[in-house]
Amino acid sequence: MGVTAALLAVDAGNSKTDVTLVDTGGRVLASARGGGFQPVRTGTGPAVADLARIVAEVVERAAPCGAPRVAHVQACLANADLPVEEERLTAEIAAQGWAPSVTVVNDTFALLRAGLPDGGEPTGVAVVCGAGINCAGLAPGGRTARFPALGRISGDWGGGGYLAEEALWLAARAADGRGEATALSAALPAHFGLAGMAELVEALHLGHVPWEDRYRLTPVLFAVAAAGDEVARTVVVRQAEEVVTMATTALARLDLLEHEVPVVLGGGVLAAGHRLLHERIGALLARRAPLAVPRVVTAPPVLGAALLALDHAGAPETAHARLRAHYAGG
Repeated sequence: MGVTAALLAVDAGNSKTDVTLVDTGGRVLASARGGGFQPVRTGTGPAVADLARIVAEVVERAAPCGAPRVAHVQACLANADLPVEEERLTAEIAAQGWAPSVTVVNDTFALLRAGLPDGGEPTGVAVVCGAGINCAGLAPGGRTARFPALGRISGDWGGGGYLAEEALWLAARAADGRGEATALSAALPAHFGLAGMAELVEALHLGHVPWEDRYRLTPVLFAVAAAGDEVARTVVVRQAEEVVTMATTALARLDLLEHEVPVVLGGGVLAAGHRLLHERIGALLARRAPLAVPRVVTAPPVLGAALLALDHAGAPETAHARLRAHYAGG
C-alpha cells in the first residue's frame, strides 16, 4: 500500500481535543477525540504528551488508507494565549517529529477560519464563548486583533464557567436574604437532586458535587432566564454585552467597522442557540456595527484547523469544499 500525503489538524480546547488527518484533496483519513488541553495546569510537556497519544491513535486509524506521511501540523490550541506560550508549544510539538513544519495558534482562530469563506484574503472577527471567552480578528494584509483571555486579570467576563459561578452567587444570596429573589435558588440545587442552596453550597465545598460539574449549571441559567426570571435574564444580557464589546473592539482595532465582514460566533454557549442571548447580540451589533454579519458556527472547530492546514498547503478550493461537506454531513 502506498504512502498518503497528509496534514494533521488539531483543535484542543479546555474540555476536549479533536485531531484529524486530511489529505491535500480535503478527504478526511481519520479522526480521534481526547480530553481537554490545559498546559497551564499540567505543564507544556505533559499536555503535549497527552496530545501525542491522540495523534498516535489517529495515525493508526489512518493506516488502512495508506501509511500517512504528515507534511504539516496545524494546531489550534486553548491556553495558547500569549506569544511566549505559542512559542513553547510550537517547540514542544515540533520536537515530537510528527511533521517537518508546525503552526500553533490560539483555538479561536479555528472558529474564525471555519466561519470565513474559502478563497481570497480572510477577513472577519470571531468570538468564542465556551468554558471561557475569547475573540480574534483578521484584516487584509494579515493584521490581527487578539485579547490575552486570561480571565478576570485580563479584563474578561463570561464563558460557561463564569456564568455558572455568577448563577451560584446570585442564587446563594437570594436564598439567605442578601440578594434579590430568583428562581435560580430552587433550580440550581434541583439540577443535582438537592433540596436547596445550603445543601448545594455544602456539596460543592465538600466535593460531594465535583467543582467541575458547575458547568452543568450554565444551561439551567439560560432555561431560568428564558422562563422570564429577571435576575437570570440580567446575567444573559450581560453576556451578550460582553460578546458584542469584544467583537466591536476587534473590528475597531482592525479598521473594519465600516466594512461588511463576518462576526463568527461559536463555542458551547453561543452554539447552543439560546434565543435571548442571540436576540440581544443581534440588537447590539445592529447598533454598534451595523455592517457586521453575525454567523453562528456549530461545526466542530477542528474543521477550522483543517481548513488552515489546507490553506498552508495551497490546496484548491475544491479541497476546502470537500472538507466542509464532510463535516456538514457528520
